[in-house]
Amino acid sequence: MVNKSKNTYLNLFNSQKINQFSVGNTTYKARIMKLNRLKNALEFTYKQRLRDALYSDFKKPQLETDLTEIYPVIDEINFVKRNLKSWLKPQKVETPISLLGSSSYIKNEAKGVCLIISPWNFPVNLTFGPLVSAIAAGNTVILKPSEMTPHTSKVMSDIIEELFDDNEIALVEGEVEVSQELLKLPFNHIFFTGSPQVGKIVMKAASEHLTSVTLELGGKSPTIIDDTTNLDKVVKKIIFGKFMNVGQTCIAPDYVFINETIKTAFIASFKKHLDEFYSEKASESNSLARIVNRKHFERLKSYLEDASLKNATIEIGGSYKEEDNYIEPTLVFDASEDSALMKNEIFGPILPVKTYGNIDEVIDYINSKEKPLALYVFSKNNKTIKHIIDNTRAGSTCVNHNLLQFLNHNLPFGGSNNSGIGKSHGYFGFLEFTNQRSVLKQHTIGAVDLLMPPYNNFKQKLVDLTIKWF
Repeated sequence: MVNKSKNTYLNLFNSQKINQFSVGNTTYKARIMKLNRLKNALEFTYKQRLRDALYSDFKKPQLETDLTEIYPVIDEINFVKRNLKSWLKPQKVETPISLLGSSSYIKNEAKGVCLIISPWNFPVNLTFGPLVSAIAAGNTVILKPSEMTPHTSKVMSDIIEELFDDNEIALVEGEVEVSQELLKLPFNHIFFTGSPQVGKIVMKAASEHLTSVTLELGGKSPTIIDDTTNLDKVVKKIIFGKFMNVGQTCIAPDYVFINETIKTAFIASFKKHLDEFYSEKASESNSLARIVNRKHFERLKSYLEDASLKNATIEIGGSYKEEDNYIEPTLVFDASEDSALMKNEIFGPILPVKTYGNIDEVIDYINSKEKPLALYVFSKNNKTIKHIIDNTRAGSTCVNHNLLQFLNHNLPFGGSNNSGIGKSHGYFGFLEFTNQRSVLKQHTIGAVDLLMPPYNNFKQKLVDLTIKWF
């Protein structure tokens, strides 16, 4: 038992620790039953409450809630249901001839008691998505969603309370102090989604107990458009990717490089399609969410003011409404490298654009920064696409679209270094919550048994033969 008697969550943690082997030894069918209960809650029982809660928190359009919050979790559950039986089977591996008389296999066993700390931008998706993997792997779990989306957190709390006993899965609400208390406990695994700055705090806390971590972080995801593309089609895709969730997406295009020959056409196309998506008065559109709170609104407003002071050109947008936490979809050119727009992850409806002449300029620029969570390439030239992918590093890449890599559960999702540690989704998410335990079973006398002390010349010759031939 953990002796941290002043910790508010010690009893909850200990109850899950006691129960971890019971949960870890549950069958494939028992885990599927749990996932089916969660699926039913999202798809039917609580669907409208979640829609209403997300609208209350930051006016998230219902279709976006269905597409980006509910569907990905249900799709994850369906994927796990199709594959979990095979994932749980012991994986036989070859045994070398030097270990003749034995057999070997890998058992994917539950890590134990896990903590999932989730963010506010996609609160349902990024809370319950990792939970699906944790359930599949047979863990007990404490969930801590963001305090910035209180309406959604309350509905998720009701779901968890209805579906699970708290000695198996529990959800705790509260401010940052709650996370700080939870991080003092010796969890077997922590899954955190958020900023690199907070990710460092989580990793430092985890190191106190040598707790393994999955860190889904962020960063400035670049987008590259060359002069071979169908510009209208590309611009529509970028507007979709950038302004989905009003830019509050960790894999949204953060800044764009366009070939200098298409600048004028790019701006014209951007204006045309922006009006098609959100009308000429985007503030009245029912397809655009709002900034989550006043703090983040003020942050984004300061980014625009800073860029203007440093001689950036706002080609489209730039207006805002404080009373509604509304910032207009905005296109910015010539933002200086020391501006907040170019130094920080934007996480809002502002898109800086840079022009280039040679693609190697772009590659050098990207490689001078931290590794991004995502990198997007729009081109019809396969040689250019390969050159960019081969000479950059990123957590994920999508060619001729954006965001879609997140929806393929056959792909690992996650960053690299500053943009994250570890992967999620599908089998990769399952592995994050499991220990790949190696097991060797001896059946008959083996070669090693013949080499035990006392050593002699005969045994030396056996070792020499083993080194040479086996």
